[in-house]
Amino acid sequence: MTGGAEHNDRLVTASEFFSRAHERLTFNVPAALTNPDAIAAANACSADPAVLAAIAAVRPIRPAAVLVPVVQRNEPSVLFTERTARLADHGGEISFPGGKIDARDANPAAAALREAEEEVGLAREFVEPVGYLDIHITPFGHRILPVLASVSPGFTLRLNRDEVEHAFEAPLAVLMASENHKCETLDWNGFSLDSYVMQFGHRKIWGATAIILRNMYERVYRR
Repeated sequence: MTGGAEHNDRLVTASEFFSRAHERLTFNVPAALTNPDAIAAANACSADPAVLAAIAAVRPIRPAAVLVPVVQRNEPSVLFTERTARLADHGGEISFPGGKIDARDANPAAAALREAEEEVGLAREFVEPVGYLDIHITPFGHRILPVLASVSPGFTLRLNRDEVEHAFEAPLAVLMASENHKCETLDWNGFSLDSYVMQFGHRKIWGATAIILRNMYERVYRR
């Protein structure tokens, strides 16, 4: 099934996309990042209150931030990482640069910028944070705050091979086409856990990364 039958999708220019993002997003840090009573918002793919409550109850809470880098090319694209297969956590998966929010980080956006520089060498001078998308709570206790950012072309990446095997870009228009948003059901602790899945060539984008992309579609891309 798809994540919803939206028929008003159309190609959105980079100018339109970032104009909407500036209008609709803020840098107000959601209380759900650290609030133990907060439950993730439902979406068209995952809406079972019992499952959402069970996920939110996982401890310990692990606040994290990821950078969602949209590169301002003639055809805007999104920059992803492919995690090194030997990693214990989520090895080989498609991700955004990011990780744990440290005490040294001034705010979640600063954490995402720091992690992007450490993981793939994306220099901050090329990155303009635009605002926060919605919190995503994972079954592993992570509370991920995505930081949407505009990235100017001309950067050079230097991958930290201990964490990142590859970095690649995918067209924003392909990722934001609702017909490419599928749902997949997984088993988790006796629950049926539904997640978005998006295919880009031979790569499968799923889990937190796909859910964050879907949230970007709903918050920014869609009218």
